[in-house]
Amino acid sequence: MFRSRVVTLGVAALVLTACGGNGAAAPQKKTELTLYNDKGAWTKYFDEMGALSKQSIGLGMKPTGYTDSAQYQAFIKASFRTNVKPDLFTWQTGGMLEEIVKQKQVADTTAIWQEAIKAGDLSQDLAPYYTIGGKQYCVPMNVAYWGMFFNKKVFDKYGLKPPATWDELITVAETLKKNGVKAFYHTSVLFSFVWFEQLMAGMDPDLYDRLSTGKAKYTDPGVVQVMEKWKTLIDAGYFVNPGDKTDPGDVLKNGKAAMVSFGTWFNTSMSQRNLKPGTDYDFFVIPNVNPALPKTSMIFESGPLCSLTKAADPDAGLKYLKWWTTSQAQEKWATSRGDVSANPKVEIADKALGAVTKDAGGGKYRLVNRYFEATPPPILTAALDGFSKFVTEPGTYKEVLETIQKAADEYWSTHQ
Repeated sequence: MFRSRVVTLGVAALVLTACGGNGAAAPQKKTELTLYNDKGAWTKYFDEMGALSKQSIGLGMKPTGYTDSAQYQAFIKASFRTNVKPDLFTWQTGGMLEEIVKQKQVADTTAIWQEAIKAGDLSQDLAPYYTIGGKQYCVPMNVAYWGMFFNKKVFDKYGLKPPATWDELITVAETLKKNGVKAFYHTSVLFSFVWFEQLMAGMDPDLYDRLSTGKAKYTDPGVVQVMEKWKTLIDAGYFVNPGDKTDPGDVLKNGKAAMVSFGTWFNTSMSQRNLKPGTDYDFFVIPNVNPALPKTSMIFESGPLCSLTKAADPDAGLKYLKWWTTSQAQEKWATSRGDVSANPKVEIADKALGAVTKDAGGGKYRLVNRYFEATPPPILTAALDGFSKFVTEPGTYKEVLETIQKAADEYWSTHQ
């Protein structure tokens, strides 16, 4: 999906070059840190941050970007056992962060959080996503609110406006269909979960929360109804071919689909294509399927930037993480990518994203943790496989849910 500087060195090769694997690295005082990440397309923006940090705190930063999520995760986990360790690295919250914290690999950032909250550089509302066993780990690399990006020129051509209700959204999709335009993008690869989480959050967010904690089953009637609603949309012909490998940024730009549901970070894909917000594309909050819900549900995510306890220079890593939360750093980080920021002090230039950020921070929406982070990794693996099958074979939804539930039963039997 992303294009940039890509690491292709296999994990096995890294282990072979790791000086035996168990030896302690000699203490170092670094002036430039390595930042391993799974955001290969963002190398340019990380480079800019490295130049600013060098100027501001005397610590440069060089990014190494992966574009394959599985390969990246394997490298980071292998680094715990070797001397090839990142100074900084990106990760996910939820079960994936808890897993590596319990292995005592991740540096404690409680003091950084306390200072940043006191200074107004981080919101207390974010802290729970980074709290494990009463302590904080990592800092927010980014935050994102999920909604619908749409091709404004396609909407204007057919006299369409951002919908305020679910019924209006379906009317938009029907109008596009009658004019030979696919309404929505979806995929059978990593982001196969997007429409599941959106429909469930918009139909029964309480059930969504219970599902993520093992207090509900994937075979429960409410979850089955979500899949049936999803199947109805697919059967109606609103979606592009889920096997289409076209980058979603190009899908939206060329009008192959009029709408793409992603986090606010997708705005970077638009700016990289020289598209102008408000002119070429825009963004709206996706209405609830169930209009009786007291608040509109909004999918939310926050990606961590972490440091290892056994990094070559742990103090330098923590110094960098502390700087990352500041207004100076976050102003640059958000502005360069055209995205929102975890720092409440940062003004967002894009009007639509700025409004969403303000409203979300002000409690207008019910924030729902993104499925990728909310779901324990073993269940997530089964779910991603299942949803990938479903979007190509919608009639298999009951079989898919039963398969995911088997993984859930196995996991929760030892984790309740």
